[in-house]
Amino acid sequence: MATQNLLERITIDPHVMVGKPTIRGLRITVDQLLKALAAGITSNELIEDYPELQPEDIQASLLYAAELVSEEQVFKIAEGF
Repeated sequence: MATQNLLERITIDPHVMVGKPTIRGLRITVDQLLKALAAGITSNELIEDYPELQPEDIQASLLYAAELVSEEQVFKIAEGF
């Protein structure tokens, strides 16, 4: 699936989960999925636990996080301030 198509699966709506990025408007947040994956839960286990999830949703979450990190900038702060 193309990058843009994957990212379209991530939705932000102030009326759903207080505006956190979610999967296709569901009450499943990107951070929930990322934290679960980081804790060692497999994609297959997530899909079993959340049958409305699709493998592309997990890919979209990872891509969304990668896009955010790639835009991150670090600036050196001068000493003495």
